[in-house]
Amino acid sequence: MSSMFFHKHPYAPFIQNDTKKLIVGTLPPPRFSTGNLLEKDVDFCYGSYYNSLWLFIDKIHNLNLRFDNSEEAIEERKAFLIKNKMGVCDIVESCERDKIDASDIGMKNIKLRDIIGYLKQYPNIDTLLFTGGNSKNGPEYFFRKHLKTYNLKLELVSNEIPRIHQFSLYHSEHSDVSKVIKTVSLTSGSGAANISISRMPLYKQLKMKNPKFNTFDFRVMQYSEFF
Repeated sequence: MSSMFFHKHPYAPFIQNDTKKLIVGTLPPPRFSTGNLLEKDVDFCYGSYYNSLWLFIDKIHNLNLRFDNSEEAIEERKAFLIKNKMGVCDIVESCERDKIDASDIGMKNIKLRDIIGYLKQYPNIDTLLFTGGNSKNGPEYFFRKHLKTYNLKLELVSNEIPRIHQFSLYHSEHSDVSKVIKTVSLTSGSGAANISISRMPLYKQLKMKNPKFNTFDFRVMQYSEFF
């Protein structure tokens, strides 16, 4: 019987006092926890070259980022986040896996991070950007479970993709001051999401107008509004 792989998140949340938007995913692929990086991986949040939020951000802002194992590549990404008042706090702290892969479905014995705790600690955050929707073990799915433990729930604002929800948060137990936090469920950067993109009416329409238009372009278009 093979033993379970304990998959612990390799990065602490990256949040500053003036952070306004928080990017929330699940966990980086296991190679980031074991340190077996590929040549184009960056040792930082969303560092996987093959499912990289940074490829979209690079394209949107024309940053000419490095994609390698260097310290410079990490610093470029931190500088971008700080300048744009963005942070990263994935929702999964750890899980166990039978198979060493990055699938969301393969996660077991999942421990979640206390995102609400961070929102109270950093009151400037007003938007959560989920890098994936409400499918099982996706970031929005886990966040809904996490909200339940606080007796909170998401209210739908817009059902267009990317779906937008909101919820109200009181700063402390005794406070009357509540704050509305918006959540945006972006189409995941994973290859698996390409199938769902190709079925979207908007994508089909744009592809008909321009046969060169692809799923990468679609995400760049969708993400550019929020990044």
